[in-house]
Amino acid sequence: MPLIREKPMDNLLEVKDLTICFKNGKDDFLAVNNVNFSLKQGEILGIVGESGSGKSVTALSLLQLLPAQKSVQGEKSSIKFCGQELVKATEKEMEKVRGGAIAYIFQEPMSSLNPLHTIESQISESLILHRGMNKAEAQKETLKLLLLTGIKQAKKRLKSYPHELSGGQRQRVMIAMAIANNPQLLIADEPTTALDVTVQEQIIKLLLKLRKKLNMAIIFISHDLRLVKKLADRVCIMKEGKIVEQGKTEEIFAHPQNAYTKQLINATIAKKSERKQSNKTILSTKDLTVSYPIKKNFWGRVEEQLYALNKINLQIFEGECLGIVGESGSGKTTLGQALCGLISYNGKIEYKGQDIKSINNKEIHKDIQIIFQDPYNSLNPRMTIEQIVGEGLSVHNPELSKEEIKKRIKKALEDVELSENIMSKYPHEFSGGQRQRIAIARSLVISPKVIIFDEPTSALDVTIQAQVLEMLNKIKEKRNLTYVFISHDMSVIRAVSDRIAVMHGGKIIEQGKTEDIFEHPQEEYTQELINAAL
Repeated sequence: MPLIREKPMDNLLEVKDLTICFKNGKDDFLAVNNVNFSLKQGEILGIVGESGSGKSVTALSLLQLLPAQKSVQGEKSSIKFCGQELVKATEKEMEKVRGGAIAYIFQEPMSSLNPLHTIESQISESLILHRGMNKAEAQKETLKLLLLTGIKQAKKRLKSYPHELSGGQRQRVMIAMAIANNPQLLIADEPTTALDVTVQEQIIKLLLKLRKKLNMAIIFISHDLRLVKKLADRVCIMKEGKIVEQGKTEEIFAHPQNAYTKQLINATIAKKSERKQSNKTILSTKDLTVSYPIKKNFWGRVEEQLYALNKINLQIFEGECLGIVGESGSGKTTLGQALCGLISYNGKIEYKGQDIKSINNKEIHKDIQIIFQDPYNSLNPRMTIEQIVGEGLSVHNPELSKEEIKKRIKKALEDVELSENIMSKYPHEFSGGQRQRIAIARSLVISPKVIIFDEPTSALDVTIQAQVLEMLNKIKEKRNLTYVFISHDMSVIRAVSDRIAVMHGGKIIEQGKTEDIFEHPQEEYTQELINAAL
């Protein structure tokens, strides 16, 4: 283990006058401006702020993980860990700290885990590198770590690959990797962002358990004040690269001093206004079933199947917003993909009274659009915004002139409240909220009748969520669209939906009008989801 542990201090971590500037040709961007905070052994510090406030840049700078050629730290910047200055530390010195004394959990586990290696090999690598274990010892310790983080059937999961695990399981693997070397400090950067509320609760309990067991300090970065309130001892509120307020969690929540802190604490997603409901069915399913073989016999005959959807019966009315809610693995996304013809299924799906299998695929994909959870991965990084938004027009409306295509692209961008000046830019130049607006514009440009939203706001902070949802409501009314809104967040579902269908284990266990579901839930699981959201 690194010798850094042999230097006990009053503060485990001291950050003073931290300033970080990104060089971008002629323009410089001040990402972090004169940030100061400290952390004691075993303490949990929450860093809260909206997208672009400098939270992640601050955390990455602690381990010198920012690109050296593009980022410059201020001359007075100081990061002391157990008394050792990290700002001027050599790469060799930082290698001893990274993953050993300080561990980092990144926001998106699927991107952070190597898709070509098993869970066992990825966790074992850290144990072999930092603790000098052999393969047998590393395997034994890896199993212990998976059990500690609460992964079910841990022994079987050793040989699994990342894509074979759910979002919650992948996040637990990331935590297992992070705590493998008993770090003194764990930095968790939005570790629960894309997880449903029940799994979020499990991860929070796990982190608290590990803090107590290992006497480990934690920096918990999030835009979700509800989670920070449950977890953190102290809170730093960041805005535009500065810490605008910090203090004990209960004091910050009870008596916020800064106007921005008050705005974050009071931020809520407004409920939609009541709309007159149509009784005309636009999309429906009958005994919709999607299954995957998990066991075959010697002759290749399927002996055991996993039912992602099991006899789903659903009606979606013209002009309404139907909310589909449930935890990870409940079948929400599978249902969305089936409705727009992206996966094979048994049973029946009808669009405007006609079986979609009898309708031309091109027509279905034009009328029924889907917007995915992660806009960064669904937007081509090599295409400009103009090419991305206009791509559908070239497929579905090849007769249009270049001038007409450009006109429609500008109109779609205007509807999602983006300027036409962005057309020559690329996806990486935008924030998460802006990328989601671009993904919505790409769907709107071909004038669909139904849009399926798969967790479109899960990675956005509350203030941006509210803006996006308000925008979607305006577009819906303006274009007379039908929405299917998939989410694990009941507060978001309540804000947008006319009716709700609650999914669990591949089945719809309850459905009805939104307020009826919230006021008189019939199923215990529905009540759990509502309680978690509140």
